[in-house]
Amino acid sequence: MARRIQEEDLRAIEDAVRTHPGEVTAQQIADVLESAPPRRTLQYRLKSLVDDGRLAMAGEGRWARYRVSGAVEAAGGAAGKAEAWAEGEAFLPLSAAGREIQAYVRKRPQARRPAGYNRAFLDSYRPNETFYLTSAEWAHLHEVGTPKIAVQPAGTYAKQILNKLLVDLSWNSSRLEGNTYSLLDTKRLIDLGEEAEGKQRLEAQMILNHKDAIEFLIGAADEIGFNRYTILNLHALLANNLLTDPEASGRLRHIGVGIERSVFHPLEVPQLIEECFDQILATASAIADPFEQAFFVMVQIPYLQPFDDVNKRVSRLSANIPLIKGNFSPLSFEGVPRGAYTEAVLGVYELNRIELLKDVFIWAYERSAYRYAAVRQSLGEPDPFRLRYRQGLREVIAAVVRGCMDKKQAIAYVNDWMHGHIDSEDRERFRETAEDELLGLHEGNFARYQIRPSEFTAWREVWSR
Repeated sequence: MARRIQEEDLRAIEDAVRTHPGEVTAQQIADVLESAPPRRTLQYRLKSLVDDGRLAMAGEGRWARYRVSGAVEAAGGAAGKAEAWAEGEAFLPLSAAGREIQAYVRKRPQARRPAGYNRAFLDSYRPNETFYLTSAEWAHLHEVGTPKIAVQPAGTYAKQILNKLLVDLSWNSSRLEGNTYSLLDTKRLIDLGEEAEGKQRLEAQMILNHKDAIEFLIGAADEIGFNRYTILNLHALLANNLLTDPEASGRLRHIGVGIERSVFHPLEVPQLIEECFDQILATASAIADPFEQAFFVMVQIPYLQPFDDVNKRVSRLSANIPLIKGNFSPLSFEGVPRGAYTEAVLGVYELNRIELLKDVFIWAYERSAYRYAAVRQSLGEPDPFRLRYRQGLREVIAAVVRGCMDKKQAIAYVNDWMHGHIDSEDRERFRETAEDELLGLHEGNFARYQIRPSEFTAWREVWSR
């Protein structure tokens, strides 16, 4: 049986890490400790602190360096230990300010002070002059979120991990809305188009809407931004077939709304909603740092409630816009307890305080970045030719399948299509690549071409003759 580590030993290590302004090595920690344990014992204790979320680690082996987790720094020592929510798949460390907000929003609604929309909360934010994140937090997020790849066009990194991101972000963002699909259910729905038994149809619709919205952001990485085109269309995709009024998809709110379990009363005047919405977009566009941009929209879009519904979903995917465009690791909200996120947003609504949501944001981004670094490493280098012609290949393969073409018809179609769409020097390789894709198409991978199961089955019968 493994020996239990004494809390005072762990606390001493945390205090030693705090004596340095940046990241420190195990040796630097040992030099500070009054009675340093053997090196293997110290490494074991460091691993325990990292696993518990009390320390963050960068690098591996002899290059490993440690720091107090960004969301715990303000809490000081063991007082910042992980706080678990009832549903908690994971432990989420809180700052002292975050715990203060949490304590307030956990009071009964009758014990909390009613609050209306505070325009000054938005007006007081001056891009690149006032900030939600500190410079140290920026530096940390840039460090963990920058993949070790060469400079590439916008959206390249997200495309490389697209299949994984579609499932992760669709599932986690839907889960935060109360969706009961499991991760495996979500993967089968996205990959194979199969709805889970015993689940409501709207749950499948919510997940598929996320998939469409994510593909929109990544496919149009050069064009998206904090503008009406992007955010209104993002809402239309996320809200598709989910609203009582179908015309409300992609349209700013004209009606009053209430927030469940909250004493917050959102803005109701349509002209002011539109004015504040445009101000949020203009402010976000002017922010220089991509992580500050991401967190700003996570705060301000739900607070305004510019749409009839689906506002938080829009904010979560909008937060990925600067990350996708800048080729940073995306934010998938993996492991974020629903209760933690809900309480953090309530803190913004009722108190105009961001500290709890910032705890969630930084912790969630660390998890996402480390996850996708591992995914990216396991994938190896992508074929740049396939990456360049990804959309063309998708269009051609889908047309062949939906047209139930046999091998002869498919070859003729690909040859005809290439002459109007592919540079002459790339046509031969494009034809070979398209043929390889068709020959390798099977029931486990056809969904990446947005093909339905019935279409694949009908085509396969013709193709196999």
